[in-house]
Amino acid sequence: MKSTIGFCAMTLAATGLFLAPAIHAQTQTPPPITKPDRPGPAADISEQKLDAAAKAVKNVSTIRDSYEQKLVKAPADQKAKLADEASDAMAKAVKDQGLSVEEYTNIIEVAQADPVVRNKLLQRLK
Repeated sequence: MKSTIGFCAMTLAATGLFLAPAIHAQTQTPPPITKPDRPGPAADISEQKLDAAAKAVKNVSTIRDSYEQKLVKAPADQKAKLADEASDAMAKAVKDQGLSVEEYTNIIEVAQADPVVRNKLLQRLK
C-alpha cells in the first residue's frame, strides 16, 4: 500500500510539473533549485524512455481525471477501493509503455529538477 500511495503522489507531482511553469510565469520567480554535487541522472534517460514517459503521463493523467470524478461521487466506504483501482490502472498505463513504475517515477523526479528534461517532456506532450 505504501508504494501505491507513493505512486499516486508522484503521479500528482507529474501533472503538477507541467502546470508549474505556467503558474510561475504569472507569479513571482520560483525559488532556486539546488543542484546535486554530482551530475544528475538526466544523461541516463534515453530519448525512447522520454517518449515512453510522455505517453505514460498522458495516459496516467486521463486515468487520474476519470477516477477523481468517481471518487468525488463514491460513498465513503468505496473510496479506498477506488483509490486502489486507480493506482493499479495508472501502474498498468506506465508498464504498457515499457517502463517500470520506478523508472517512470525517476524520470518525473529528474524532470522536476532539470529544466532540460522537463522541456523535452513538455515538447513530447504537445
